[in-house]
Order: sequence, then structure tokens, then C-alpha cells
Amino acid sequence: MSDLKITNLYKRYGQVEILKDVNLDIRSGEFVVFVGPSGCGKSTLLRCISGLETITSGTLEIDGRVVNDVAPSKRGIAMVFQSYALYPHMNVFDNMAYSLKLQGLPKAEIRQKVEAAAAKLQLTQYLERLPKALSGGQRQRVAIGRAIVRDPKVFLFDEPLSNLDAALRVQMRMEIGQLKEQLASTTMVYVTHDQVEAMTMADRIVVLKDGVVQQVGSPMELYERPQSLFVAQFIGSPKMNFFTGPHAQKFKAATVGVRPEHLEIKPSDGVWSGKVIYAENLGSDSFVYVDIGAGDPVIVRQEGKSNYHSGDQLSFAPKGELFHRFDEAGKPLMH
Repeated sequence: MSDLKITNLYKRYGQVEILKDVNLDIRSGEFVVFVGPSGCGKSTLLRCISGLETITSGTLEIDGRVVNDVAPSKRGIAMVFQSYALYPHMNVFDNMAYSLKLQGLPKAEIRQKVEAAAAKLQLTQYLERLPKALSGGQRQRVAIGRAIVRDPKVFLFDEPLSNLDAALRVQMRMEIGQLKEQLASTTMVYVTHDQVEAMTMADRIVVLKDGVVQQVGSPMELYERPQSLFVAQFIGSPKMNFFTGPHAQKFKAATVGVRPEHLEIKPSDGVWSGKVIYAENLGSDSFVYVDIGAGDPVIVRQEGKSNYHSGDQLSFAPKGELFHRFDEAGKPLMH
């Protein structure tokens, strides 16, 4: 088992509070993703879990044991960083075996652990290669393999895919998802700023802002039932459309949020109307950007190809009850 329990955790640098009263229960075998804007404290929280940062107050437990003052190497944790941090003069086998050699394990056991991890990550044929002979995705797999061989209770990932191009990120997301299934009892905590990574990989997402946990839930809970205007703004790509002032009055709310796919185009009797400023045709669907005279353009998603062009007038409305109402404080209002 590898439960992780964080209670009333604070992290301060001098007078500056980075993390404020964080409370989280992460169950054994869960894949939990921390998201939030730059500077929200997500990487600091990960480093507190790893032991690379000390906790100012509060407790951190792994398997029911308080580990606040336990050295990083004694916590049963393995961390995968944004930079691969591979030893350039060592081949893949030696990079993956290094921590096991430091533990003084027998050579036969080291070889067995490295070869098993390499097989999981499709690295067997690269064991004799130096890092410089590998692609970015292969190097990141070696970094993950180096963590796997230690058989940790908890995996910590700090934006591991941000150095990869878009196609490689898709491939690595799939591979980390497969790894999660193979290591079903291992807890994984993952930091990213990438919406798609969070939505596709997480069992649960933790949204942070200014060091405070805003909401914790499954990807679809956060997508469908955001508990604040901030979470509604942050979760989803493309982002939710927001209507304020006179555009929100008929809904008796300070702000109304509607996702692009939940808007439908009307012949003339829509709730809102405006002028098309741009249309993106992506093949399977399209996005129409409409200026209604209020800040950011409204994005309307359509299935298939859009036939709208710059300058066209468009009228649209939410589909049924698929909209979100918020009060002046950014708290959700019931329909």
C-alpha cells in the first residue's frame, strides 16, 4: 500500500506563504495530477512530498508514517524531472542501474530489475546506447525506467513531457498511461500545466491557485461541475466562454459560462449575437470566433466543417441547461 496523506500543510519562505493549509488524501494506486497557473505552488507541493523542500508546518504521511523529517532517499519515492538528468557518459543500462549499484545489490538482481523495467518501457534494444544517441522521448523513458527499478511506493512526475514536441507528448501520455496499468499498486503524483495531460491521465485532479487547493475531483467532475469561476476558467481546452454585465443579466447571474461545444447556432432568436471574426476548420470539427462587443471573442464549436466567414452575423444560445451561473464572488449558483 502507498497511501499519501497531507494535513494542514504550510510552506513559507520568510514571510511569503507559498502553500496554505493544504489537505489531501491520495489513495494507494491513484494517479493524481496537480494543475494551476505558474507560481500556484504545484511544483513546491511535489517537492515537499519528495523531501526536497522542508515543510513549514503540517504533516505528510506515507503508509501511515509521518515522514516530515525523513530523508528523501528513505521515503520510498522516485521522482522524474522535466530535465532527464541522465549521466551522458553512461549507457542506458548503467543509467538505470546506478541507484541499485549504490545500494550494493548483487549484479544478477540489478540486471533482472533493469531488464524488467526496460521491457515495460520498450527500451530493451537501447540498453547499450548513450543518451546522446536517443530521441527526447526515449531519454524520458530512461528517466522513468531509472525510477521504476527502485520499486518505489510513490512516483512523482514534475512536468516530465514539457520538453517534448506535440507528437511525442501524445505518445508519452499513452505510455505513462500503460505504465500506470502495469504498476497498479503504485501511487503516482504528476505536475503539469497542460490541460490535455491532466484531463486524459488523471484519476483525480487537484487545482491550485496562490498556494490554496481550489477543487479536487475526477476530470469530468471538474469539467462538468466547477466549484468556482477560477476552476471553470482553468479547466477545459478551448476554454469556457464567459458572459458578464448585460450579457449575463437574463440568467440572473454576475457571470455565465458556456463551453464552446455547448453553444448552438440559431437562425435569429439566440441569446447572444455578433459578428464572425475568424473560423478554424480542423476537419473533424471547427471553431467559430464571434465578436459580441464584450472583451474576448466567443468560441462556438461545430462538428465537421464550418461554412461561416469573417463578417457573417451569428446568433447563438446554450444547449438546454448546459451553462454555468456564478455570483459576484465567483461561486456557482444553482439553476
